[in-house]
Amino acid sequence: MASAHPHVFVDVSLRFLSDTKGHLTGVEVTWSYDDFFSLLVLEDRGLDPDGDMVLTDKERAALMGFDLEDWEPGFEGALFIYDAGEKLSLGAPKATHVTMEGGRIVTRHVRPVEPVTPTYLTVRPYDPSYYAALDLIEVAGLPEVCETEIIQPDTDAADAKVETLGGVGMEAVYEEVQVGIYYADELRVTCAPSS
Repeated sequence: MASAHPHVFVDVSLRFLSDTKGHLTGVEVTWSYDDFFSLLVLEDRGLDPDGDMVLTDKERAALMGFDLEDWEPGFEGALFIYDAGEKLSLGAPKATHVTMEGGRIVTRHVRPVEPVTPTYLTVRPYDPSYYAALDLIEVAGLPEVCETEIIQPDTDAADAKVETLGGVGMEAVYEEVQVGIYYADELRVTCAPSS
């Protein structure tokens, strides 16, 4: 069955930021967009007119934070973190980097977190509307006492669930029901207590 979603494909890397006491203080999020979407963004913004897929300093400055511009009130930024079942509140994003790599736009931003000592984290990077499919490919920055496991979604089960909600490929279903969670990668982090 042809599906209306996703429209954009993004590889995600997460680097957890900590203070000297081992408290989690933020997450650096790297998004690497698919080459087709990257080309569309450049064309829409009139960047890279020579088509060499290399951005000048001026073009990088014009592109910096482009993917953070249109966040509506209440949009949580495609990153959801729970510590021992309690949802962590993430601060507003700050764009820190943009470049081109292999024909793909790669952006980086930081989301601050109220300092917390991680015990059992559940982290899901996903777009609730599933307009973009986010694939978690790399995790770094966690203390050595933490073990990580990435659980990939069962897409057949996700499709079956969406079908019960109104139908795979139905644009309105994705927008209204917010089905992205069913297709989300899940990072599980278990940290031993500090001695």
